[in-house]
Amino acid sequence: MVFSVNVSTHDLYGFGKNWMSFFIWGLALFLLGLFAVSASTFTTLVTIILLGILLLISGAVVLVDTLTFWRGKGSGFILHLIMAILYLAAGFILVANPLAGSVSITLFLGIMYICIGIFRIIFSLSLQLLNWGWSLFNGIITLLLGILITASWPASSLFVIGLFVGIDLLFAGWTYMMIALAARNLINRSAST
Repeated sequence: MVFSVNVSTHDLYGFGKNWMSFFIWGLALFLLGLFAVSASTFTTLVTIILLGILLLISGAVVLVDTLTFWRGKGSGFILHLIMAILYLAAGFILVANPLAGSVSITLFLGIMYICIGIFRIIFSLSLQLLNWGWSLFNGIITLLLGILITASWPASSLFVIGLFVGIDLLFAGWTYMMIALAARNLINRSAST
């Protein structure tokens, strides 16, 4: 089932007035994607290490919460303590050994891209914003990336995360730029009439 959302002319005009911001954001994503693709092994390792750091920080926050709020509250304390330990352990494992972490995260990334691709396709078909075909194309590419990741797992775990994240950034940036240019054209056409 595809949902339809009507976008008012006022909303489109507001979008068109800010087309340059969307274009610059798209260009930044596109350039970041180029870097990520050209240094895919580096991007993979950085992604895994950053995820590990975020898990360590999350574990520390949950641990502080456990020791300050949940202390003396029975099973709630134990459950929160176990959760903090799991966050900290997962974060430590990813930071200490990003190569091994990339194998499991590659599978997760493939599944995630399949889900995101499906949602992007549904989003583009239901909203049909300016140049919505680019958004649909972006969803299809994301879905295909997810399928490719899961099909090549675990053999290409070292570079596939960085490569596919970079490709996704390239197409997301391209989509922003194309929509921004269409919005600029809409404003120019409405100004000339």
